[in-house]
Amino acid sequence: MSDAFLKFEDWEKTIPAFYKRDPLWESLYYRVALFLYDLVWDDCELLQKDFRAKHNIAQIMHSSGSVSANMEEAYGRGVGTPDYVRIIKISLGEAKETRGWYYRSRHALSTDLLEHRYKVIDHLISLITKLLNSHKGNLGKK
Repeated sequence: MSDAFLKFEDWEKTIPAFYKRDPLWESLYYRVALFLYDLVWDDCELLQKDFRAKHNIAQIMHSSGSVSANMEEAYGRGVGTPDYVRIIKISLGEAKETRGWYYRSRHALSTDLLEHRYKVIDHLISLITKLLNSHKGNLGKK
């Protein structure tokens, strides 16, 4: 990809048709989570240039990848089930962790890039929060 400020709409055009046939693709929160992961993937090239940020690479890759991976797992458990809600809550935590890793990597990334990533992450967190709020009746169940 390599365009640090790639627009979501342009990114969506790069996704193969076979992947878009998955019913989960219809969910905006899932697409934004995948977009974030691709941005993180590219940002790791920048992080790798500073030896002090190298430890952050594995952490930010793991947390950002876990956002969409947990969504996939939750979807497989059945939308609206207590297990689904529990796993989506984990996805929310991973998104927040990714935001934290960007903050901890701020010395190796430009302010403009960080602002762009925070906007994407904050949008994703908002989408996941709305999703969880739509399942409020299942939030307290185990």
